[in-house]
Amino acid sequence: MTGNTQLLSDTLAEAKAENRAALIAYLPAGFPTVDGGIAAIKAVFDGGADIVEVGLPHSDPVLDGPVIQTADDIALRGGVKIADVMRTVREAHEATGKPVLVMTYWNPIDRYGVERFTEELAAAGGAGCILPDLPVQESALWREHADKHGLATVFVVAPSSKDERLATITAAGSGFVYAASLMGVTGTRESVGAQASDLVRRTRATSGLPVCVGLGVSNARQAKEVAAFADGVIVGSAFVQRILDADGDERAGLDAVRELAAELAEGVRRTP
Repeated sequence: MTGNTQLLSDTLAEAKAENRAALIAYLPAGFPTVDGGIAAIKAVFDGGADIVEVGLPHSDPVLDGPVIQTADDIALRGGVKIADVMRTVREAHEATGKPVLVMTYWNPIDRYGVERFTEELAAAGGAGCILPDLPVQESALWREHADKHGLATVFVVAPSSKDERLATITAAGSGFVYAASLMGVTGTRESVGAQASDLVRRTRATSGLPVCVGLGVSNARQAKEVAAFADGVIVGSAFVQRILDADGDERAGLDAVRELAAELAEGVRRTP
């Protein structure tokens, strides 16, 4: 069984053909529960997201700010396992036909086994993995198995990345490039900043891969701002916060993330 990297590429190309950026949402598996997390992803797709990143909860999430850390803690205390992450990917993809990736730190994959992880993710219909802490120079084993199973390998670039480093990262990656809009951890911001536009420009100079921007985007205005220069807009903490704000009311949480997805989907459409 091969994964859905081609579906990911086709989805990004389709958004470009429609003269808009793709909307990419992030939600952790197992949050607020495994079933609740799957329902939330379906609601986000229903609201207008093109692609979803399923977070694999981790006890030491170095890239994630307090909102996603809170969600990860809830999921981990609920006993979420990698099998639940795979189930989340499978059910979300089967229900929608849309591309679903996993965003994870390297340690859980290393402990689980690269071959086992890639084989199971492909069998679940996954499109690939975003690996924020895996150095490109140490990624050969992962990329070998990901390629074998038809999975994209998405690396993260930052405003601090030098042009030579950007070229090395983009040459090794596939699917798209995740451009962190600013230095720091995930979370909502008042402004996404000019750093993101410059990073997208420099990254595009090294590769033909789509460049999608995350970290800090939380509303339609910011989505529109980023969509003016990026191929995709990535939103995570704002979705997680809507579920936290629902305070255990599952229906209210689902309605809230569906509504936010619809607002952001409108924002990425680059209307004058």
